[in-house]
Amino acid sequence: MPSIRVVLVEPKNEGNIGAVARAMRNFDVEDLVLVNPCPIGDEARKRAMHAVEVLERARTLKQLDAAVKDADLVVGTSGIDTESEKRFARIAITPRDLAQRVAPMGGTVALLFGREDYGLYEKELSKCDLLVAIPASKVYPILNISHAATIVLYELFAAKATKKRPRPASGLEKEKLHEALSALLQATNYPAHKDARTKIMFRRLMGRAVPSKWEFHALMGVLQRATKRIKKLEETH
Repeated sequence: MPSIRVVLVEPKNEGNIGAVARAMRNFDVEDLVLVNPCPIGDEARKRAMHAVEVLERARTLKQLDAAVKDADLVVGTSGIDTESEKRFARIAITPRDLAQRVAPMGGTVALLFGREDYGLYEKELSKCDLLVAIPASKVYPILNISHAATIVLYELFAAKATKKRPRPASGLEKEKLHEALSALLQATNYPAHKDARTKIMFRRLMGRAVPSKWEFHALMGVLQRATKRIKKLEETH
């Protein structure tokens, strides 16, 4: 099971921060990162209850990039889900599906929870390897961030695997895979207006797949071989 990092992006309510810290302690998660949070005072400590230590050890950062730069998988949470393939940037899986996918992983999984009013912005969602949405009533599907965190952390805690599984590709290896795809797109003169969407789609695909190291090397070999072959053909013409 990977190490879990909870990242709260610009939380506006200190009570919610304390409640998230409490949920983290319930499910053995200690790494809390706050990106441009509101002031934290007595209300946060009261809501944290026996998890004040988690709250006090939380790191405060100004940029989201710094909070996820060393993560092997970045998971965004969203109250909006879609089944439309054309809106793949918003296609999400359930917390239970997430738990099953990350159970065989090592490394660090960063869980991003957005603002109480606007959630995560599109630019922030584009940094995510995977999106998670909690099934809820269509009448009122948006959960408080502390409730959402509790549900996601519970599923991850309950799915701790004991069975030995293939070693998953690391975050660095997956970034190399994305670079290889980018090089291939460039070599094939891929349409510029489709470039960004295709890269995000591939990132989400890899996030859902959780490829093993063997799968990483196999796919990397295919992409690099194709790129080299195309460049060689161009040089001979």
